[in-house]
Amino acid sequence: MRLNQSQKKNLGELARLVGATVSEEKSSVIFTGITSHSRKVMHGDLFIAAQGATGHGADYASAAIAAGAVAVVTDSAGSRQLAGLSVPVMEVSSLSEMAGEIASWFYGRPASRMRTMGITGTNGKTTTASLLSQLLKFQNRSVSVIGTLGAELGGEILETGFTTPEADQLQRFFALALERRSTDLVMEVSSHALSLGRVIGTQFAMVGFTNLTQDHLDFHGDLESYFQAKKKLFASEYSDLGFVNIDDAFGLRLVEESDIDIQTLSKSNPHAHWHYTKIESELTGYNIAIRGTGGILIEGSLHLFGAHNLDNALMAVAIAVENGLDPLAVGQDLSQLRAAPGRLELVQPSAPFTALVDYAHTPDAVEHVLAAMRERTIGRVIAVLGCGGDRDSSKRPIMGDALIAGSDIAIMTSDNPRSEDPSAILRQMAGSHTESDSLFIEADRRKAIALAVAMAEKGDCILILGKGHETGQLIEGVKHPFDDRLELSRAIEVLA
Repeated sequence: MRLNQSQKKNLGELARLVGATVSEEKSSVIFTGITSHSRKVMHGDLFIAAQGATGHGADYASAAIAAGAVAVVTDSAGSRQLAGLSVPVMEVSSLSEMAGEIASWFYGRPASRMRTMGITGTNGKTTTASLLSQLLKFQNRSVSVIGTLGAELGGEILETGFTTPEADQLQRFFALALERRSTDLVMEVSSHALSLGRVIGTQFAMVGFTNLTQDHLDFHGDLESYFQAKKKLFASEYSDLGFVNIDDAFGLRLVEESDIDIQTLSKSNPHAHWHYTKIESELTGYNIAIRGTGGILIEGSLHLFGAHNLDNALMAVAIAVENGLDPLAVGQDLSQLRAAPGRLELVQPSAPFTALVDYAHTPDAVEHVLAAMRERTIGRVIAVLGCGGDRDSSKRPIMGDALIAGSDIAIMTSDNPRSEDPSAILRQMAGSHTESDSLFIEADRRKAIALAVAMAEKGDCILILGKGHETGQLIEGVKHPFDDRLELSRAIEVLA
């Protein structure tokens, strides 16, 4: 998508930015867009041909040129491959790390021209970002949001493909948000994005750390590497002010190791900058009081469930107030907050039992969600869960244990098996457990959901975990339409 406002740079200017050399003749070549995706090239674009996860961008340079690219910037490997190309080729060292910087420069450093806030952590990123954006909107801020649910820019929803988009796409989203008069931008920042340099060139006004538990070890290798990736965001290179949940052990460590100013958050530690002084359970959520910096007191009702959502709300409130919102207005607005799509989302509220869909797909998230609903359910908790294929297999038995421990009836099923055999994944999930009156194994997710509904009685709670807002299931490289919310609703209607 091209911006309405014309963008124009030349190769000479780019060469000065990245410290490269370019002939006088080529230095005057003008480019009016920038992309690393050959299929998204528009006439006049600069094509970034960098090393990717499965191939090199140089392999797609010819297609990019055919689509209208006027120049290519690449690394040494790409430069050798593209010798004799019909358009100018500029070699840039460490291109994968420079792509974000180049894109940020091209679009005029858009993130620095808004109040840009980033949320990272294993669990809670989407909900915290959603709650924060809601609080800002309640006070008439013009807010854009980028994350797992897509990019909401000036009221338009665009698909991103990743929780945090590729570097050039991210900067273009920032520029679009600015063009659409956004004053604030809230985004989720994934560990993959930090490791791969997607947020290089972005300066955040504020960043938040929710927690860190086992996830993505197929990519990072171990928890220490995972933590180091998250830690990158809490450096002056990216951020000015950090908010850290110190109820999390890695959060405590982050406070000690960060080189930016940090405000601490805790549900119960009175020494934290932001903490609860009252948490009273109500039928519809909680009656809360939050003490903040400078003795600020914020009181109100929160219509969300679970200790994890108390963490998410605390961070959203803290960042919102430090971003200039009136604390009294924030307290009044708490009761209007709603969970993000697919996060403990209620389906068929007229059913005689509670039916919910949640995105929980890590051991910690599964444990917290089941615990949250256990304390609010008079009947049985019936939970359906699967584990994704081609991802960290070491967490599968842990996920299975969390499912069994937290529910009265556990149903193990498929999630996104991708290229793996669903039965093999389920065997790893089950571990030493075998099917019984309280444990069922059904590889077909649709049948597993129907089974949960068929067993439910008045007062029970059904939880369909793992996919949340997702609308497809990946099997053998094919994305099949599948929405837990629709499947759950249809299963309930069949029995009505």
